[in-house]
Amino acid sequence: MRRSMLFLPGNTPNMIINGDSLGADCIILDLEDAVAPDQKDAARMLVRSAMLNMGFVGCETAVRINGLETDCWRHDLDAIIPARPDLIMPVKTSCAEYVVTIDEYITELEKKHGMEVGSTKLLPLIETAMGVENAFEIARSSKRVTALFLGGEDLTADLRCRRTKESNEINYARTRLISAARAVGIDVYDTPFTDVNDDEGIRTDAMYAKSLGFSGKAAISPRHVRTINEVFSPTVEEIEYARLVFEAIEEGKAQGKGAVSLRGKMIDAPIVERARQTLDMAIQLGMTDGNVFGGGR
Repeated sequence: MRRSMLFLPGNTPNMIINGDSLGADCIILDLEDAVAPDQKDAARMLVRSAMLNMGFVGCETAVRINGLETDCWRHDLDAIIPARPDLIMPVKTSCAEYVVTIDEYITELEKKHGMEVGSTKLLPLIETAMGVENAFEIARSSKRVTALFLGGEDLTADLRCRRTKESNEINYARTRLISAARAVGIDVYDTPFTDVNDDEGIRTDAMYAKSLGFSGKAAISPRHVRTINEVFSPTVEEIEYARLVFEAIEEGKAQGKGAVSLRGKMIDAPIVERARQTLDMAIQLGMTDGNVFGGGR
């Protein structure tokens, strides 16, 4: 389960060493934008060494590699795949063929290093207009694709519009990615909120992203991680309501009722599904136990 994903520059050993203590469900070790061209080789080796020797307890590891238009992406994968990252993040993913190219190269590396083919998952970063329009094809282009990720900064540059805190300019992209990801049955993650000092703004932005259907949200500062985790975790009230849904279902079955209501509203399949999702997440977070489902799961 990923609620928060925290970017860490691949050339900052102090931040990387502390990566698993910053509270994020996933850390993204960045070999692309955060690293100057003359530091690419050093950053690549630093990230590889950290992944091989540290373990990163309690969080997933993703690595953002350089783009296919560069000479770096193969070198990135050559170094990183043997370190067994959970996720590889291809940048500026504009079409399904882009994913297939990376998939095929990773397959060669997995075979070379005795790894299970397909064990390395992909998290395509969608940050161009073409990528947004091709989101569905990208989402289903490979079994490795486990989620889509929206990159708002590069996208607005491609759209030739100003990036604002209100984010109205990326509303279409947000909903397009959510629809594409859910249609394929994978997760989808929202772009970071870039004002590190705006505590109210990150909460508002994260709550809006959750309301749209995002699985979680990225951050560029550890300061935002706690807020994102809180927003994308079920509340006590949501957990209690989900419990009541399953209790009502069980009671209805015991009474031989074909339909049941709760608080004056009929409990239909979508309500049950949302309740199940809430309780599944609560169980994963240790907020409740598996007995909440009774026999109605």
